[in-house]
Amino acid sequence: MKGDYQDLVDEISALLGAPATLENRDFRLIAFGAHDSDDDLAMDPVRTRSILTRQSTAAVRSWFEGFGIARATGPVRIPAAPDAGVFRGRICLPVRYRGIVQGYVWLLDQEPGTPGPGPAALDAAMEVAQRIGVLLAEEAKAGADLSREFLAVLTAGRGWQRDMAVAALRVALGPGGDGPHAVVCVAPWPGEAPASVPGAAAVCVVPRGAGGGAHPGGALPGGDGDLAVLLRIRSTDALAPALAAVSRLLPRTAGASGPAAGANTGPAGAAGSAGLAAHRMTAGVGDPVRGLGELPAAWGQAVAAARAAVAQPRFGPVAQWSAIGPYRLLATLAAEPVDDPAARALLTPAHRELARTAEVFLDCAGQAGRAAAALGIHRQTLYYRLARVEQLTGLDLDEGEDRLLLHMALKAARLA
Repeated sequence: MKGDYQDLVDEISALLGAPATLENRDFRLIAFGAHDSDDDLAMDPVRTRSILTRQSTAAVRSWFEGFGIARATGPVRIPAAPDAGVFRGRICLPVRYRGIVQGYVWLLDQEPGTPGPGPAALDAAMEVAQRIGVLLAEEAKAGADLSREFLAVLTAGRGWQRDMAVAALRVALGPGGDGPHAVVCVAPWPGEAPASVPGAAAVCVVPRGAGGGAHPGGALPGGDGDLAVLLRIRSTDALAPALAAVSRLLPRTAGASGPAAGANTGPAGAAGSAGLAAHRMTAGVGDPVRGLGELPAAWGQAVAAARAAVAQPRFGPVAQWSAIGPYRLLATLAAEPVDDPAARALLTPAHRELARTAEVFLDCAGQAGRAAAALGIHRQTLYYRLARVEQLTGLDLDEGEDRLLLHMALKAARLA
């Protein structure tokens, strides 16, 4: 299919005497014509970024859409805007199928005073664009079928329903359907699934409250659904392409850290910043799988990893199931918020600092010197706070099982 697109883009480039690029309606690059000019202005920042990163920024997309390209049925000329990084004007050929825009072909316009392509050449190029529209529509339909089958696998109940859903997905994927795959959860996800994700075999939005095993690791806060992405990978040891694809789906602010992102707040403080944490988009990646029947379990891992990324920003905006440590167990056990009577009083907003002190102390394996240094307090202050923790909880922090109970309760509170 990619070769077909490239041939058609080259045909338009030849008709109009200028290198063309083809993007889908989400402004993701599909194909581009070779550029052999020495004119530096021809490769302005917008065109260069589109080719190198295979996508345009939201600001660039909004700027171009302001010229009505999504509604146009014929060529649209867009003037240069050096302040926006557009050093040369553009000609946009909307790619449509049955009245619905499927993508755009872009060409650099001629310099002012230089004759550009005439009406006959533009008409011929639009005919080629229509052929591209047919291919994009067929590909979108195939993708929609795959997404529907993928969603069915993730939401079907155990037993024959899941077996039937897996069989249907295997048929839809065709050869290599049981090859290695990775499952990704991006949450919360607003609106519909993107038209395409580089390297993805299927993409769907899993609604909150969906039946079956939609959220075996517990639902994430915020939003109406979570984006599920099925990525083909070369081997179970090669997750780098999956992580790169996921990172492109997250807003740039997703990696923010510091107090505002919850980096230095304890579990009790989570309630005070719940509004912010609930809407911070994160992603989780499950362990790679070889069989499609393993996808629901991998989806549960991906959801749990995304939950852990909310609870612990140090995991980064993209967290791997294999790297979240004790949260692997906690996410499985704590699908619902934990309300242990021993920790109930400690986890109220009034005792936020005591909860943080206890968590840091336990994270430091009970080493008072390390904990005091991490908290920036005197060791005697630490001992006083820990005594208050024992009074509130009724636990003895010299006892291993009491420490384990409190540590699990504090970490589970983060997930909740």
